[in-house]
Amino acid sequence: MNNDLQKSESEKQEGQEPQKEDKPSSLMEKIQQLGQTNVPQLSSDSRIHCLTIIGQIEGHLALPPQNKTTKYEHLIPQLVAIEQNPKIEGVLIILNTVGGDVEAGLAISEMLATLSKPTVSIVLGGGHSIGVPIAVSCDHSFIAGTATMTIHPIRLTGLVIGVPATFEYLDKMQDRVVNFVTKHSNISEEKFKDLMFAKGNLTRDIGTNVVGPDAVEYGLIDEVGGLGQAMKKLNQLIDQSKVTNEGLVQ
Repeated sequence: MNNDLQKSESEKQEGQEPQKEDKPSSLMEKIQQLGQTNVPQLSSDSRIHCLTIIGQIEGHLALPPQNKTTKYEHLIPQLVAIEQNPKIEGVLIILNTVGGDVEAGLAISEMLATLSKPTVSIVLGGGHSIGVPIAVSCDHSFIAGTATMTIHPIRLTGLVIGVPATFEYLDKMQDRVVNFVTKHSNISEEKFKDLMFAKGNLTRDIGTNVVGPDAVEYGLIDEVGGLGQAMKKLNQLIDQSKVTNEGLVQ
């Protein structure tokens, strides 16, 4: 009897070996996610940190999973870490966003504007709606020649309580955006509001779609340029800040 039990147990052990899950290698992950095997990485000794703001800026409400989003609760800890990391001497912000949550966008803008390290932004594709304050919050801003920025009044979605207080709140929120943009760029408040409330530029809507060179002409963005120009300018700002800091220490 014991022999039969031992045989059955040994047969089970032989027949049922623990199955090892085949985890995909890092090479396979790269092929699946990026379509190539060799992806250039940022050098570990680089003094510049690149931060991308893409898709829709997600705020207090979670967006559907199919939406490409940038979550502000992910960006804010990164910006705090950048400020505290002595190895990072400058920040490059790359924008291709349709806008999103107003308060989340303003929070990111304020953090970028108050970083003690040099910052340069570059708008590629689009820097629409609340992406405008983020673009102008940096020390120097660039926009690609084919990129656009949509300037329009603030809107509310969902249930709106139709009382005067609601519209007053909306107006005050809009003033916060206007004040921030005019403070951190060379555009006047009057011109920015003209673009914001212009009629006929957008189908069945009000606002203005500003293309790269026009954004520079209005004083909204500093220069038309791409990645090379943005990196060159950021390195210049880093070198200038080093000289300034050394002078203060002496």
